[in-house]
Amino acid sequence: MEGTILVATAGQGVLRSNDDGVTWARLGVGMDLEFDAVVRCLAVDPARPETVYAGADIGVARSDDAGATWRRVDGPMNGMAVWSMAIDPHDPRCMIVGTGAPSRAALFRTDDGGETWHRLPPDIPEFCAGVNRPRILTIAFDPAVPGAAWFGIEEGGLWRSDDRGDTWSRVDGTPKSTPDGVTNSDIHCVTILEPDGDKPKTIIVAVVNALFVSTDDGKTWTRTDSRAEFGVYYTRLVTRLPGGDELLLGIGDATPGTMTKILVSTDRGASWTESALDVPANSTTWAFGVHPADPSVVFAGTKYGHLFRSADAGRTWTKEWREFSEITDVAWTPAVVQVEGGH
Repeated sequence: MEGTILVATAGQGVLRSNDDGVTWARLGVGMDLEFDAVVRCLAVDPARPETVYAGADIGVARSDDAGATWRRVDGPMNGMAVWSMAIDPHDPRCMIVGTGAPSRAALFRTDDGGETWHRLPPDIPEFCAGVNRPRILTIAFDPAVPGAAWFGIEEGGLWRSDDRGDTWSRVDGTPKSTPDGVTNSDIHCVTILEPDGDKPKTIIVAVVNALFVSTDDGKTWTRTDSRAEFGVYYTRLVTRLPGGDELLLGIGDATPGTMTKILVSTDRGASWTESALDVPANSTTWAFGVHPADPSVVFAGTKYGHLFRSADAGRTWTKEWREFSEITDVAWTPAVVQVEGGH
């Protein structure tokens, strides 16, 4: 594979490989993003594969050389822990980022590629049940409807907007209040597939112990209980493989867990088939890395540092030789980083 693999960690910054995983390099000194930083998320610019964003303990960092060097993107989230970010597929200059523990959970948006930022509603409580300080784990723009966006908070609910985040409505509830809705406030992931022929738009929401799927723009939802369907309950994330209907599901026995399962759906989440890992993983899958340059190449990182690679769109997986500290996100880009010096 030609390109750069990037692994975000909680305590070792971003590690990267420019030789298909044969060797790995830590960040060098003298950058805004420290080599021992806590980095929670990565995003590759869809229009410029050499540009990568990192959500970190300093706020947002940006690299314009595929991860070789990093500078902080100045804004009101400076010094806050950024947990999630999404680039608008209708306008790559627009990005929404979400913060969380140990910082106050909040949303921020740029409309000009990071030059200026402003804080978005809602005003999220400082504390919540379950995780003490909430964190915004997922943000998703609707690929079919300009302006439509979603975000989810761990122990803070599911929210949607029709105006790029200027206003938001909370849409989760209890089984009694929303019997056909998302009935769990512990939101881990939102993934949206646009309509395709006779296939309606499909919204998939992963909560801590279930999957919810809607084909009517969130009016009604079908719930799949994770333990009953997959044998384990901790439902971490759902990622779309670029360019089609296929999805990957990462699920485990707990957080951090002692094992994981990776499943593939070819029918927009209606059914799932378990993938094969060449060796048992040491904890729950925490991140997938995909890129439109080659949808068959996928990386999966576990909470406790195993990195797996698939060359067949997630059907089979091989563990990489390099093990990491706590993996928080994985990305790859066809741009090749020029690693010089550093660690």
